Amino acid sequence: MPADEGAVESVPGDLRVRQHPVLGDLPPAAEVTIFVDDRPIPARAGEPIAAALLAAGIRVCRTMPNRGRPRGPFCGVGRCTDCLMTVDGEPSVRTCVTPVRDGQRIVTQRGLGAWEEGTA
Repeated sequence: MPADEGAVESVPGDLRVRQHPVLGDLPPAAEVTIFVDDRPIPARAGEPIAAALLAAGIRVCRTMPNRGRPRGPFCGVGRCTDCLMTVDGEPSVRTCVTPVRDGQRIVTQRGLGAWEEGTA
């Protein structure tokens, strides 16, 4: 098979994920809005939350419990836990394998995170 057969076209400067090892092929999707720390961010329905954050220039997902050091997406397949954030009130969500849904509320997680009232 030629090297470029099956390759996914990319546009310079476009950081969108089109193929994901866990979520599979991501077809073109409608633009939706998610809220990160109460800030509206454009995203594409179904893409990993972490991909939408990176495309918007957001690199920090959480801080470490002991020294507060920032962490961001690393492995992209849900194994390393560096991309944990609080999503719709649920702490420690792996954003690299969690699809975007319109209106999601995402919060930078401080330390181990905590359930928000009314979400458990």
